[in-house]
Amino acid sequence: MRYFSGFCLQNEQELFSEYLDSSDISVAGFSYGAIKAYEYALNSTKRVDKLILLSPAFFQTKKPSYIRTQLRYYKSDPQTYIKNFLANVTYPTTIDISSYLHPQSIDDLRYLLEYKWDKDGLKTLTAKGTTIEVWIGQQDKIIDYQDILEFFQDVAQVYLLKDAGHILHI
Repeated sequence: MRYFSGFCLQNEQELFSEYLDSSDISVAGFSYGAIKAYEYALNSTKRVDKLILLSPAFFQTKKPSYIRTQLRYYKSDPQTYIKNFLANVTYPTTIDISSYLHPQSIDDLRYLLEYKWDKDGLKTLTAKGTTIEVWIGQQDKIIDYQDILEFFQDVAQVYLLKDAGHILHI
């Protein structure tokens, strides 16, 4: 399986072992990594049977002012921004993810916040035979689970975990 990490994280896939498929023809990603996993699957010449999107970063319904504010906070104090961001990632759990910390640039954050998911691209993948799974938590403080549910429900199998947050733990 090919795995793509979330924003400011690396090698955290063990946190999602119950959702992942170890098959060589599966691709998965968490949050920011879900964008990278989707882009990889869409543009790959290799066979991809399953695309697993774990709490995909989804901000295309947010106002431009929201994105500008996030970027301004990051630019003014990246360490505090990342600390608060990771606290929101783990909510409502007390999981310590500091061992997975891998700071990223403001350009990475901008890409994540401004990314537009393409439903036609998702349909292209499913037409090729790729199964798409989307896992989201109802207690997520990073993304709006309802926006994701509405966007992906007709192109993917969407699993909503009632008591989980962004990191999909209860």
